[in-house]
Amino acid sequence: MLTSSSTRISNSQVIFWFSLSLTFAAIYSLLSLQEAFSAQYVVQDDARQHVFWMQRFLDPELFANDLIADYFQAVAPAGYTTVYKIATAFGINPFLFNKLLPIFLSLVTASYCFGVCLQLLPVPAAAFSSTLLLSQALGLTDAIVSGTPKAFIYPLFLAFIYYLLRGSLLPCLGAIAMQGLFYPQLVFISAGTLLLRMLVWRDSWLHLSQDKRHRLFCLAGLAVALLVMLPYALKTNEFGPVITAAEAKELPEFLPGGRSRFFYDDDPGKFWLKGRSGIRLASALTPVTNVLGFLLPLLLLFPAKFPLVKQVSNNITILPQVLLASLGMFFAAHALLFRLHLPSRYAGHSLRIILTLTSGIVLVVLIDAIWHWAKQNSRLPVLIPRILALTTTVFLVGVLLSYPFLVDKFPLTAYKVGTTPSLYQFFQQQPKNSLIASLAHEVNELPTFAQRPILIGSEYAIPYHKGYYDQFRQRTLDLIEAQYSSDSKVVREFIQKYRIDFWLVNQAAFNPDYLKKDRWLRQYQPVSKQARENLKRGNKPVLQQSIEVCSVFETQGLVVLEADCILQALPTKTSANHSNL
Repeated sequence: MLTSSSTRISNSQVIFWFSLSLTFAAIYSLLSLQEAFSAQYVVQDDARQHVFWMQRFLDPELFANDLIADYFQAVAPAGYTTVYKIATAFGINPFLFNKLLPIFLSLVTASYCFGVCLQLLPVPAAAFSSTLLLSQALGLTDAIVSGTPKAFIYPLFLAFIYYLLRGSLLPCLGAIAMQGLFYPQLVFISAGTLLLRMLVWRDSWLHLSQDKRHRLFCLAGLAVALLVMLPYALKTNEFGPVITAAEAKELPEFLPGGRSRFFYDDDPGKFWLKGRSGIRLASALTPVTNVLGFLLPLLLLFPAKFPLVKQVSNNITILPQVLLASLGMFFAAHALLFRLHLPSRYAGHSLRIILTLTSGIVLVVLIDAIWHWAKQNSRLPVLIPRILALTTTVFLVGVLLSYPFLVDKFPLTAYKVGTTPSLYQFFQQQPKNSLIASLAHEVNELPTFAQRPILIGSEYAIPYHKGYYDQFRQRTLDLIEAQYSSDSKVVREFIQKYRIDFWLVNQAAFNPDYLKKDRWLRQYQPVSKQARENLKRGNKPVLQQSIEVCSVFETQGLVVLEADCILQALPTKTSANHSNL
């Protein structure tokens, strides 16, 4: 039941383990879905960036001429955009579709993972074990549950590996093409894997494969990879160019404590292993049972002690090939920083796939070895070895099945719950082109829950394309200066420059400690420091003085000011004793 290979068992047993794999994947997805519909205003963290602008598909008047919406639409992969556009064509709200899509992607991922593992070791129980570990691993990250482009990594890459191992040319080429449409970085790893598979080890050296059919298969895959990536190479990004490594080192956003931290202070361990710059080994070792994967090369050396490894097929070479291709792209991304985007995108996901596959195999190999020992050990009373084998098996299977209950939070969904429904409802009643300026963190939820454009928000401060972020950063600097200025001229010019309609203010923001504690605002110097000093001197900002006169809505310490009212309340000339930032 546990260790028989698929060549010696009935299809019913394969169906049983496959169905069980899909059952657990569905259960984990339903747990996430339960959280997704736990309240009226719930949104996945990354969906706030990658989905909000898709509300344009339902209503073209939304986010008209909006910098933030235009940027995230411009950088969205074509396939990802098309899938959501088709959903909205049937009247499905993008955020509803975003919550439902992960169920489908999880089941597809589990299906291909099961199939890939059978190609490596034809034991259905091992395929179930690997698939379950991958489902658990994905339950401890928001990759698939995000419903964003990264959610397509696992089904598309496992599909590529599956069809490659089976020698199914057209489906394999289709998988590569789909990668380019949904998550282009995957194409580089797939291409690297194909290149490595064209090489064979012979006479103590690497040689080009003599198998003509195999070479043509790999060359066809490389041709599709080139074709699908060509539009990206030729496309001119209206928000370019990409920031360089030298420029990034000068921005607080990329330094420790920054919104997009990439560089670390003299800590090579963190730089190469963690975060956006590292291979994210710790993440790949979640769940901790994935450490078993490192044992597979060792077990392969002792087939007499671990008989099941004899059934491991030659297809197992795909794993080191994927690893080498991923690491090659990881270092290439570092060398070409940030033209290939983030290095972690090329290593973390591949490592998770490799380790879950190998860990599932190792687990079943160990169970098989334990039972072989029990059967062959005749020096002990007959029941003792079997009891020990049964106890060990129950323990290992129990740990495998119960792991989600042993961690603090499972599944990890990163869903955000809107805490100010009345605020969202207020803005929904305002004109669709109303532009809202705010330094309050609640402004991040307004494009999603109120469908209204905002001037800036910390969640949208993505600094990789200069054409976008230079404008975004200047907006933020101007907003900080205007909000804390005691000069009415500065406030007037800011409102007129950006055509602000409403100003959302956190009343606690006029405490000097507010600016000191807000890590995101501290990035924007020198205006943030000057604003704090202005408050410390006791100067009352113009905006603070306008609250009583121009407030049109208030909830939970947040006040909405009408920009036209602020302009009318401002003196026509700046008082001589007013200090300016």
